[in-house]
Amino acid sequence: QVQQNVERLFTRFVELGKATVRLREPAVDLRLSKANVSNLKAFLAALRLAHQGTDAGVLPLSTLVPAKNSEVEKPKTKMIITSRRDYPLTKSFPRSLEHLQASYCKLARIDTRLLCLEGLRKLDLSHNHIKQLPAALGELGSLQELDLHDNHLESFGGALCRSGLQSSLQLLDLSQNRLRALPVELCRLRALVTLRLDDNELLRLPCRIGRLSRLRFLSAARNRLPFLPSDFRGLSLDNLDLFGNPFEQPNPLLPNIQLKIPLTLSECAARAAVNHRIPYGRHLLPSHLCEDLEVAKTCQCGSACLSSFIQITVTMNLHHVAHTVVLVDNMGGTEAPVLCYFCSLHCYSQFLDRHLQSNG
Repeated sequence: QVQQNVERLFTRFVELGKATVRLREPAVDLRLSKANVSNLKAFLAALRLAHQGTDAGVLPLSTLVPAKNSEVEKPKTKMIITSRRDYPLTKSFPRSLEHLQASYCKLARIDTRLLCLEGLRKLDLSHNHIKQLPAALGELGSLQELDLHDNHLESFGGALCRSGLQSSLQLLDLSQNRLRALPVELCRLRALVTLRLDDNELLRLPCRIGRLSRLRFLSAARNRLPFLPSDFRGLSLDNLDLFGNPFEQPNPLLPNIQLKIPLTLSECAARAAVNHRIPYGRHLLPSHLCEDLEVAKTCQCGSACLSSFIQITVTMNLHHVAHTVVLVDNMGGTEAPVLCYFCSLHCYSQFLDRHLQSNG
């Protein structure tokens, strides 16, 4: 229905084949572009008459001709920008984009206009100067690949790992940045298949990295890792690259003893909650206690320990967790030190007896 339903006509650029028709019901703007100027003027004239109630039989309408396939503009799903001068500053990004690359654009921050691209599946912002990531980036619920390599990132926020990216993100490239640590929440990105962390300043990997059950490709070469977390044993990878890290020489005979005897009530309660899988959450416990429980260490006996433990490093052959291993050092080794925890002197002494017997 057109009669009395046209709120306004925007015809300033009609000579360029453009016009906009604003309707009352439904409340939408109909944008016309790339139209034949004479046909567009005739259409707008007929639209004005129809709006005024003129009978449809006498409206000056031309015969409709189906548009050719070559004339129909398909929604743009891919955009690749590789220089600063090509980066759109005044125009919006097409809402239909599924793949956006904006590299070598000297971006210091993530453009907030990108956060409206709800259908975006692949975002490549490599080779820029980005220092921080907005938490709103996690609202891109369809995002499967996020490439941020060669930027100036010093952190990767835990809020991103608690967002919708948990179930969508399959590839994350944070290589060639300035990262020294990653949040334990990174291990909530359960859909991750590929994780690239090369050429950073990482001093450790997330302690719960073994929870990434779908992870198949992990590279953390040329960092500052002295050892691997105990949870590393839980990975099942196709390809692993840890070359160029200053791994320490493991020595099970030099333990780091952090035992508290007798155990504190909080330690006893925490161990019981983890060992018996007692439900807990931030609606029941202070957030810092929940965070402690989430990073509980596991003894060789299977029991949990938090702040009271014995820590050592042992040697692990990386072929136990990966089919293909890039050599850890120039000598052709594929072994690396991994943390190992014990909840008591008894458990540690049992391990020590086995270790001495196997090496005796």
